[in-house]
Order: sequence, then C-alpha cells, then structure tokens
Amino acid sequence: MVIVIQCKDSVGLVAAISGVLAKAGYNIISMREHVDVEENKFFARIVVDSISNQQDIERALEQVLPPLSIVKVNPLPEKKIVVLVTKEYHCLSDILTRNHFKTLGANIECVIGNHIDLQNITDRFNVPFHLVEHENKSRVDFEAELIQVIRPYNPDYLILAKFMRILSPEFISAFMLKIINIHHSFLPAFVGANPYRQAFKRGVKIIGATAHFVTNDLDEGPIITQKIIPVNHSFTLTDLVRAGRENETAALAKAMQLVFEDRVFVYNNKTVVFE
Repeated sequence: MVIVIQCKDSVGLVAAISGVLAKAGYNIISMREHVDVEENKFFARIVVDSISNQQDIERALEQVLPPLSIVKVNPLPEKKIVVLVTKEYHCLSDILTRNHFKTLGANIECVIGNHIDLQNITDRFNVPFHLVEHENKSRVDFEAELIQVIRPYNPDYLILAKFMRILSPEFISAFMLKIINIHHSFLPAFVGANPYRQAFKRGVKIIGATAHFVTNDLDEGPIITQKIIPVNHSFTLTDLVRAGRENETAALAKAMQLVFEDRVFVYNNKTVVFE
C-alpha cells in the first residue's frame, strides 16, 4: 500500500506520521520525504505492508497534520488510461507492447485517434480504437466528441502519445493534471511546432524529450521527466528525428511509470518526483 502526503511543513511531521501508522499496527517498508524550504511544503511517499481500512487511516493522519493537508491512501490499483494519437506510431506501439505484457502499470481502456492510420496497430493488440476526426469541425465540437468518447471509460489519466492537437482550456480543466504529454524537445527550449528543425538550425549538441502534465500554457506544464542524447555536426535533420523518437518513447515510458506508481507530486507548476 502507498500513502502520499502533501502539506505545510512543521516540526515533528515524520514522527507524527510514524506514530499514527505504528499505533494502527502498520509496518513501514519505505518512506521518502522532501521539504521545499522556500514554499514551506512537505511531501512524503510511504509504503506500508497493508492497510485494512483506507478511510480510517486517512482521517487519523489528517488529525496530526496541518490544516488543508492532502492525504491519499492508494492500494496500488492498476490505473486506467485512454491514449490519444494522431499518425506517429512509435510511442503508441511501445505503450501497447507494455500493456500486452502487463508491464505498463496501467490498463489501456481505449485509443482515440483523430486519423484512422493507427487503428491497424490497436486492432492487433485487441485494444478498442475510436476515430474522432477534427476536420470540418470547430474545436468546440471536436473536443465535445472527444469527451463523449472518453467519459464512459472513466480514466485516471489521458496519455497524449504524439497527439498533434492543441487542447482548449475548457478541455484541460475537465481533466486537470490528468493529461500527460510527450514533447519532442528539452523544454523550455524549442517549444511549439518543429522543434527538431529548430534544434538542427541552432546546431545543438544534445537533443531531448520532455514528458509533462498539460496545462493551459502550451508546453509549459509541470515537468515529470526529461531524457537527452548527444548529437553532433554529422547528424542530418532526418537523423535527429530518428534519434529523437527513441528518446520520446523512453521519456514517456518513464513518466508513466512514475505517475502510475504515485511518485509525482505537483505544486506551483513544478514537481517533486520520488524515483
């Protein structure tokens, strides 16, 4: 069982938390904590052997923590995800493979594409595919149809696996901090479209990929993880794109693992990540 806590910092928090768990007869297997001194914020991720009553332990912890504390007891269920795609296959194929071999840490409820191109891959893995076309529709109508498809699945997270559409604030607010995107750049460098072309023209010596939560600020949401690889003057633009795709796949896979295992805390557009 995993317990995650986010609250105002104060003296004696670790002792108070340990006391509650000891009194309830729970053995602490591991405990990670972090204090943001400037923000006076305390974060903890605790693994215990088992919990018989989730609500009782949450209430007991809230009583010894500062007001407005966030306490969540998670029995590590398999998360439910919906994957959104366009035409690029590399991230989706990796997710489908991990899902097939039960190493994803989540279950893919369905894949939604705004083009039909990737249905053939999902069919091979027996994962439902829904086509929601964006052409000849307003963004309002397109996103309303997306939500209509997504809602019945009640997903814990939406994964944008190279979903090449900018989402509206209204859509994002419906899934706040539940949308994970992979951006093909080491943010904050080269935001927006065609980052590899931007990087190629700049003559960079590393290229990166950034997995982040989606917010209303384009490509500026809280960063979950980043990956980089070295490049040099001999790399063509095609070489950069090919290498970058491997990087994107690795970064998104790592980000999903961290989020699904409840290792990521979000505050003030930043993250605390207990790897």
